[in-house]
Amino acid sequence: MAISTQITNVLNGTIESVKSVIPLPVTIEKPKLIQQPLTQTSIGVLIGMTGDIRGRLVIEGSQDSIGRIGQSMFGMPLEGEILESFAGELGNMIAGNLATSVAQKGVEMDITPPTVLVGQTKLYGFDKALCLPVSFTEIGNIRIILMVEQ
Repeated sequence: MAISTQITNVLNGTIESVKSVIPLPVTIEKPKLIQQPLTQTSIGVLIGMTGDIRGRLVIEGSQDSIGRIGQSMFGMPLEGEILESFAGELGNMIAGNLATSVAQKGVEMDITPPTVLVGQTKLYGFDKALCLPVSFTEIGNIRIILMVEQ
């Protein structure tokens, strides 16, 4: 399978995963190409992808946006270590759902345990990445970044 087809499958699977995991009205913008470094300023989660698709998936947003997503899912405000733990679990749910989705299209993909990123972080070590801006009504925005190794 061509790398462009695999990337399309992963992007579509990511969109399906977000809609499946987060029970909120969502607007997903057109993916944008970004180059290194990836700068993250608040809270995020990095998950490695192995198998037919190798790379990293980063989900990041403000503490307020991630906290509001958590509150909508669990009915209570999330702060501090609980918010950080939720960010990791949110990444796990989206990436796990993504791995299942692409497997149905014949692409083998495994995920690594999540690494939570808090504060200002710069990520290097990739040529190009796709950024998928995601907006939730009355909640805020997050970005999903897909870094695929060729």
